[in-house]
Amino acid sequence: MSKLGLIIIATIISFGASLAVYPYLLKFARKHNIVDNPNARKLQRHPVPVFGGPAVWFGFLAGFSYLLFYLHSNNMIVTVVAMTMLLLVGIIDDNYNLSPALRFLIEVAVIWAVIAIGKRYVDDFHGLWGLDMIPTSVSIPLSLIAGVGIINAINLMDGVDGLSSGFGIFASLIFAVFQYKAGSYSTAYLAMCMAGALLPFFLHNVFGRKSKMFIGDGGTLMLGTVLTMLVFNILYHNAYGNKFEQFNLGLIPFTLAVMAIPVFDTIRVMGMRILRKQSPFNADKTHLHHLFIDMKYSHIGTTVSILLMNFLIVLVWFISWRLGASIDWQLYIVIICGVLSTFVFYKFMRWHERQHTRFFVRMCAIGRKTHIARTGFWKFMMNFMDWGRGYDKMG
Repeated sequence: MSKLGLIIIATIISFGASLAVYPYLLKFARKHNIVDNPNARKLQRHPVPVFGGPAVWFGFLAGFSYLLFYLHSNNMIVTVVAMTMLLLVGIIDDNYNLSPALRFLIEVAVIWAVIAIGKRYVDDFHGLWGLDMIPTSVSIPLSLIAGVGIINAINLMDGVDGLSSGFGIFASLIFAVFQYKAGSYSTAYLAMCMAGALLPFFLHNVFGRKSKMFIGDGGTLMLGTVLTMLVFNILYHNAYGNKFEQFNLGLIPFTLAVMAIPVFDTIRVMGMRILRKQSPFNADKTHLHHLFIDMKYSHIGTTVSILLMNFLIVLVWFISWRLGASIDWQLYIVIICGVLSTFVFYKFMRWHERQHTRFFVRMCAIGRKTHIARTGFWKFMMNFMDWGRGYDKMG
């Protein structure tokens, strides 16, 4: 079978398995009261089942199992084990509220195990600042910081319908295309399996009423683990040799551009908490998605806006590369775009909100237009995701 045919079939299997198992996991969550209850910080008004992570995991595992008939990769197996461990940790956290310190230590341990067993980590700068291979004493701590940072960035962006899963699809697709074009097929397969498994959850999360579930900490920790592995697979030294350096393509700027909004927004939020002499893990309503909600954007309007911002950062990086910017300048351009899109944009809009300027009023007017009437296509999708699969019969 051709590599393209294999990737298409694996993606379809992941999508179908995730879609098929979803109603049973929803019923299980309702029966056992595995729900996310509303509070002053959260945006929902009613308890919502929070068991979407296992649906995505099952879909991913189905596609992965099919791939095992055609190829064997220790790296792929390490990825599945790591994501499963953090899925379980997240499910426990959803139900029993683990302390942030304990969860942080578990994340560090899992990423360290991934580095030790999978032999994939950030050990090469691929020409950035004239550097290639970096010492183990630097690469392992750097990889631990990067891995735990990505996992928590994905977890912290899970605040409105479709955002974390939509970002997961967005990032997985970009990494899959890149890896496929680069000839790293096993990693491309993993990325497409994740995208396929996320799509049914995304549709239920956005369009569902009776079928709505949240992905939960289990789902976001799992997704963050997979994205971490995709980044590690791009940045470790044996990935491509000096193939991309010859084309002046910065691999670190590229991966940072793809992960820009969650990474820079997490740095901003945690940095502000520390400046206020609070724990960086204290929950609050200072994320970028909270700003859009305060500007009267709908959940889907917020999700689309943030994903569009991240896409534009990737596009700016791509244009800078095509115009001949050095690898160093590609990184600086991505950092500038990330800071402008999070730090500067957030402060700018909050100032206008406090002053109640005409500009802020206009932005709110735009936000209100993202509240789509539940008619036409939207109503069709709601009916399909809820009643088309018998969710109206579930109590």
